[in-house]
Amino acid sequence: MLWWVLLGLLAAGLLVAGYAILVERRWYRLARYRLDILPGGGPLTVLHLSDLHMLDGERHKRRFLRGLPEADVTIVTGDLLGEPEAVEYVVETLRPLRGRLVSLFVLGSNDLYAPRPLNPLRYFVPPDRRKRRRVRRRRGRGEDLVAQLEADGWAHLKNRRHNGGLDGVPMEILGLDDPHVHRGDVSVSPRREEERFGLAVVHSPDPAAELVAMGWDLIVTGHTHGGQVRLPWGRALVTNSTIPRRMASGLHRIGKSFLHVSPGLGTSKYAPFRLFCRPEATLLELHAGR
Repeated sequence: MLWWVLLGLLAAGLLVAGYAILVERRWYRLARYRLDILPGGGPLTVLHLSDLHMLDGERHKRRFLRGLPEADVTIVTGDLLGEPEAVEYVVETLRPLRGRLVSLFVLGSNDLYAPRPLNPLRYFVPPDRRKRRRVRRRRGRGEDLVAQLEADGWAHLKNRRHNGGLDGVPMEILGLDDPHVHRGDVSVSPRREEERFGLAVVHSPDPAAELVAMGWDLIVTGHTHGGQVRLPWGRALVTNSTIPRRMASGLHRIGKSFLHVSPGLGTSKYAPFRLFCRPEATLLELHAGR
């Protein structure tokens, strides 16, 4: 009897693993949210993409991306690359997805360094309690990625602003480099023109509390993969950040601000699975009504 139970558990485990690897990680979807948040003007559509982790020649993901609707603003919040060899493929894939008015991006650690295998149990240790390890990491092709995207008309928000109006909406836009690898400079973050709509773009949600306190109206982030593996009722097991697990993905109201954490579209090539956490792109529809 015990052998039958063990065999049943093994079979169930193999079925779940097969579903997570072969089905759900490629079961892409588009989420839509409406926000009555603009001080005037609009409406504006914002296409938010994150954590593509694209591999060279990855056709399923490219096919989904090419089918997304055109937006006024397109934002990519880092980890575009799944391997350094995919730079040209990513740039070509994103070309038709550029925003009608502006296209913005920040980098994540996987754009700066080549991916490497990691112990998955490490993610269950809070980031502030992890032992710092001196590991020599192979540099990626982040500079090539930035140069080619900028040549295509994308704006790289590396600890800097991109100000101006968009279709009559006065905006103040900030981008931070990846705080997960200690490259984000929060000292550039204080609002300067609070009468404008404030949009903050950053790879990891770690500095979200500071950005809310500084008065940014909408903060878009990625990095968490939505937990990548979630319990059947939706709670993430880990976030690989300081954000609470209940906020690992989706749209959240924090005071007068909104935080959108994208679950992303990809995974590390060394952990190619998702469970109860479908890969997702997001269309944010911004309307007047703040």
